[in-house]
Amino acid sequence: MSAPAAAARHHLVTLRVENKAGVLARVASLFSRRGYNIYSLAVAPTDDERFSRIAVVVDVESAPLQQILDQIAKLVNVVEITELDPERAHVAELLLATVRRSPEGRRALEEAVAAAGATVVDESEDALTVLLAGAPEALDAFAAALAPHGIVEVQRTGRVGLPTLGGPGRGRPGG
Repeated sequence: MSAPAAAARHHLVTLRVENKAGVLARVASLFSRRGYNIYSLAVAPTDDERFSRIAVVVDVESAPLQQILDQIAKLVNVVEITELDPERAHVAELLLATVRRSPEGRRALEEAVAAAGATVVDESEDALTVLLAGAPEALDAFAAALAPHGIVEVQRTGRVGLPTLGGPGRGRPGG
């Protein structure tokens, strides 16, 4: 799938939710019950211990975005819903990968890691574990550069985002 098609199909929505047991399960259950597809999901506490932020990339081929937002807004513990406009938001993701490091490919691998600005977090004679944070497209390109070396394991966090300081995404109160 091309990047423009993916951009139109996937929307990043952030939810500020009460930091209570079962909230994530209720959000995930809503998606499951309604047949909505989640492309990625990331959850973390906020600076206020009463709240957590859920960043969910929704696939709008499974249902219209407005329908998804309306259903989420009905959940009691959802305090705020923001659809982040890609033109007015900072969106990032984190990638950790363990990659084979062969003697003949060592230099090329180290150059790919340096060119991407990735950090080596662990290494042995025959493998490197690297970390890179950035735009999802940059992580896609980095993973493609690592692939010829032999990716042993890879983990991505899923997209997270915040509105640019010039203005918010399209926000609305929840529930």
